[in-house]
Amino acid sequence: MSGEEVVVPAEPAATIPGEPMDIMTALQLVLRKSLAYGGLARGLHEAAKVIEKHAAQLCVLAEDCDQPDYVKLVKAICAEHNVSLLTVPSAKTLGEWAGLCKIDSEGKARKVTGCSCVVVKDFGEEHEAYNVVLQHVKSQ
Repeated sequence: MSGEEVVVPAEPAATIPGEPMDIMTALQLVLRKSLAYGGLARGLHEAAKVIEKHAAQLCVLAEDCDQPDYVKLVKAICAEHNVSLLTVPSAKTLGEWAGLCKIDSEGKARKVTGCSCVVVKDFGEEHEAYNVVLQHVKSQ
C-alpha cells in the first residue's frame, strides 16, 4: 500500500469522431454500457420476466438461434408489449457483447458462451451510440 495511484489507460474510441457509426458498433457499445450499469437481462427466462414487467426498453435476438419456438416466443412477447426488437447475426457475438465470456490478459474474449436473447432494461448514460440505436429503432 504505497499510496500511489494506478492509472488505467482509457479504451480507444471505436470510431473516428465525426464519422457516422454503423448500427452493429453502436449496439455493441450500448450493450456494454448497459452491462456496466446492470441493465441487461440475458437468456429467455430473464428476458421474458423483464418484458412481462414492462421494464424492457430494447430486445436483441440472435438470427442463428436453432430453436424456432424460441424465436417465435421472443418475437410474440416483444410485439405484445411494444418492445423494439433488433437482430444480430451470431449468438456467440451477442454473448460476447453481453459479457458472457472471460477476458484474457491481452483484453481478448475467451470461452465465449452463446446468447440467443438479450433485453436492455437500463441504457445507462446517454451517449452517441445510444442515439444511433434509437434512430435505427425509430426508422424500422
